[in-house]
Amino acid sequence: MTSNRPYLLRAMHEWIVDNGMTPYLLVDAQHDGLQVPPSAVKDGRVVLNVAGRAVAHLQLGNREVSFMARFGGVSHSVIVPVSAVLAVYAQETGQGMGLPPDEGEVAPPQDATDGSGPAPEPPKRGGHLRIIK
Repeated sequence: MTSNRPYLLRAMHEWIVDNGMTPYLLVDAQHDGLQVPPSAVKDGRVVLNVAGRAVAHLQLGNREVSFMARFGGVSHSVIVPVSAVLAVYAQETGQGMGLPPDEGEVAPPQDATDGSGPAPEPPKRGGHLRIIK
């Protein structure tokens, strides 16, 4: 079967936009094929605003996410392999989804670090799940 990652990414992006929020991607900056300005990388990760007002020519493909964006006032072509996307979430609330690894990918242990300190996570603003009886 094909990977479900691009489908989950597109669905979450659409849900976030439909609810008037700003979609952000959390990306592994060490992944092969990633094309972003080096200044955007912090602690081995990149956080990208992929809202329609922030990017141009957004393509959420099955293998990569591509768009044009401005970094420091300079326009750049951005290419993000779908397998490099760690999470998609709403900037305003932190609600979203961490994407599961593909079959054959090995997820790093939760407590593993590269010695550069703790990895940044999307902002958390209280629980968004509730129990309904």
